Amino acid sequence: MSYKSSLYSLLPSVTEVDQYLKQQNLSFGKPVRFLVHEVLQNLRDQITQLSDDEQAQNVSFFSSKEEVLQHVALQVAQYGQMSMRSVINATGIVIHTNLGRAPISKQLINSILPLLSAYSTVEYDLTTGKRGSRGEGVKNHLRILSGAEDAVVVNNNAAAVYLMLMALATGKEVIVSRGELIEIGGSFRIPDIMRAAGVTLVEVGTTNRTRISDYENAITENTSALMKVHPSNYAIRGFVEETPMAQIAELAKRYQLSSFYDLGSGNFYRFQQPALQIMPTVQQEIRTGADLVTFSGDKLLGSTQAGVVVGRKALIQKLSRHPLYRALRLDKITLALLEAHLVAYFDVSSLPEKIPTIGLLEQTPTDIQKKAESVLNGLHIPQDSQWKVELRPASSLTGGGALPEVYLDSYSLILHHPSKTAEWIQEFFRQQKTPIIGRIQDEQVWLDFRTIFPADFPTIIDTLHKLFVIS
Repeated sequence: MSYKSSLYSLLPSVTEVDQYLKQQNLSFGKPVRFLVHEVLQNLRDQITQLSDDEQAQNVSFFSSKEEVLQHVALQVAQYGQMSMRSVINATGIVIHTNLGRAPISKQLINSILPLLSAYSTVEYDLTTGKRGSRGEGVKNHLRILSGAEDAVVVNNNAAAVYLMLMALATGKEVIVSRGELIEIGGSFRIPDIMRAAGVTLVEVGTTNRTRISDYENAITENTSALMKVHPSNYAIRGFVEETPMAQIAELAKRYQLSSFYDLGSGNFYRFQQPALQIMPTVQQEIRTGADLVTFSGDKLLGSTQAGVVVGRKALIQKLSRHPLYRALRLDKITLALLEAHLVAYFDVSSLPEKIPTIGLLEQTPTDIQKKAESVLNGLHIPQDSQWKVELRPASSLTGGGALPEVYLDSYSLILHHPSKTAEWIQEFFRQQKTPIIGRIQDEQVWLDFRTIFPADFPTIIDTLHKLFVIS
């Protein structure tokens, strides 16, 4: 019997899988049957694609039919679970795009549960008894908090910029500094979104220097707007010059053009954290005279994913009436969460408790050191263990495309083992029931406590104790 034939003989029949799954109390309905066929076919393909050299080397495969059955059962069990899982963010990056950006407090989630488990006034006016405007409360809160004439919300900031350009500048020219033609996550570029919106991009200035005269010299009879874009995830240093939004807005008014500002990450709160006080609020950006300002809901605002547009009422109404708005508008769950966060902003004193992003960013190094020491004091490392745990000062980041060069003082627990690589430790953490996502620095794993909640402490201690018994 050839090596391939011996491997094929290990593959169970569908009937054998059916019996095994029933023994494991796993469902075997039509969706699961489809999955079983797919898993078995993938295994057949792996065997078929074995090269002659791999066969000669007896490349590793399952050693018995029982192992194959266990593999299929594991795939079926995972199929019945949610792929999205909660993790412990120990990277020190507060607004971590890959880990869901802004975490949402249980307090605010619980406050909207009655709205979600019953019918609600999402588009109903209790005063008139007729159809109302979707998200009217959100618009009013945004208007009051920002000082703008009006507001509209869609499903993310890219959609907000797209709607703004599509509704107000299609077929026209929009002038943007070359130094602000940014690319954000997922290879998404400002020139691409402008092209998709049917807008002609006019680049002015150079990568490092753009003056107000560059904008003025580029204005033609086909110009619709002047647009500023916050660089978000990079900064240019050295021989640079950037045109302030106030100057751009004044020039636009002089030529009867619109002025747009893609702020990216906006907030209504003045941070007490010294390093973050350089971040202007949305209110300040509106006061520059910009006609429209767009920003994300799940970055510095600390809410759910949404794209917010605030500014002149006449322009906002054009956005709200555009056919594209209906395709981009928010659902009732997102609207409810966003409104709950906006209401929280009316009581600044309780913001750090109600909005985790604010609370995490406002922590002092002393606060973080106490958290790390609490976990360190709860650890019991065996005397004969080679594991080393050290508490050290660290630097963490805001993340989410906000203030990329601003580092916040923090504290981390540093893990080291003479024969275990940092990659091995990271993989161990990822394989836990509640994964811990740290960062690798100086070939060691750092657990930054700026982004670790007190509720995470027991899990971290238990996981580290599991790690310490590995020699």
